[in-house]
Amino acid sequence: MDRNETIWKKILGLKGLASVGFSDIIGGGMGAFFWFYIASSIQADEYGEISYFLGIAALVQTIACVGTANVVTVYVAKKVKIEATLYFISLIISFISSIILFFLLHRIDVSLLVFAFVINDLSIAAILGKRCYSSYSKFLLLQKSLLLGIGIISYNLVGVDGIIFALVISYMPFVVIMIKGFQSSKVNLRDIIPRKEFIFNNYAIMLASNFRRDIDKLLIPFFLGFTILGNYALAIQVFYILTMFSNILYKYILPEDANKNSTQKLKKISIIITCGIGISGFFILPEIIPVFFPEYTEAITAIRIMSLSVIPSNLVLIFWSKLFAEEKSRIVLISAIIQMLVMVFGVIILGSIYGIIGLAFTHLFAASSQAIFLVINKKNYNIK
Repeated sequence: MDRNETIWKKILGLKGLASVGFSDIIGGGMGAFFWFYIASSIQADEYGEISYFLGIAALVQTIACVGTANVVTVYVAKKVKIEATLYFISLIISFISSIILFFLLHRIDVSLLVFAFVINDLSIAAILGKRCYSSYSKFLLLQKSLLLGIGIISYNLVGVDGIIFALVISYMPFVVIMIKGFQSSKVNLRDIIPRKEFIFNNYAIMLASNFRRDIDKLLIPFFLGFTILGNYALAIQVFYILTMFSNILYKYILPEDANKNSTQKLKKISIIITCGIGISGFFILPEIIPVFFPEYTEAITAIRIMSLSVIPSNLVLIFWSKLFAEEKSRIVLISAIIQMLVMVFGVIILGSIYGIIGLAFTHLFAASSQAIFLVINKKNYNIK
């Protein structure tokens, strides 16, 4: 590879990262504004109830989504024509799961949200796998614009009951990506067989990881009530904003690692940046939150503690990118299970005893335990 070609690849790489970064920052800001607007307009217990139903839909989506985002991204990046098969299996399971969920909750909006989540995750994964970063920006910003516009109008016209429907509608443009996936590859279940171990491990990883992500929203109402969940959900929303940089980086480096392009410098820089984000959040955010959300006073200390979770969470994503790219998913599965177990026991034990402060420390302990495990096993699995 000559010098000019190397320079050109670096320029394209930086352009792709900038495209993902720009759209995630703008889109993330739009999404955060919407949820902060809703949080400031309703009571904490109502916000907690919305988070409860979103958590249920997300968990069912996790079960339905056999073609996990990481699997789709890696195989599309490697030009393995398997996305139509993964889409087909996931949509069939989504359909069955949605029907069951409707009969259990009697809420069509939550059932439809399962489909919306599946379509979004698989479509975004395919776009990133192809490294079509401009398309990623367009679809993401379109979805966030629809959420912001339709969501606020729907809330003001219908009330709280219109929020989830608005969220469902905002994901509809991603159907176009799903259709293109079916057109570019054929459904062939035999393609799964030689790749079943990697797919199964990733599915198990997603179950463990997303179960950890959403189980707190289901457990907290039973142990502490919807008001605490509302405060905790606001803290989680702030945490998502703080992890925006790490998630941008992960979306970029996973397909790059899968194509064996060097991302070491970016990873080192990300560690320094996320340390700064976590420490800044610890000191600055507790001074800002009460000004905008006076009714969510219980969330202030939780936000301070959970800000520090940004640092281990970034380390986890760095390790995951390398391991997924090399199809070494077993260690990722173990780390996800460790994090899930810490989260479940922490919510039940620390949450019951110390309330939202116990939940915040559980969040920090769960992320830290996963990062520590991966660091300890770094040499055993040749993680660079």
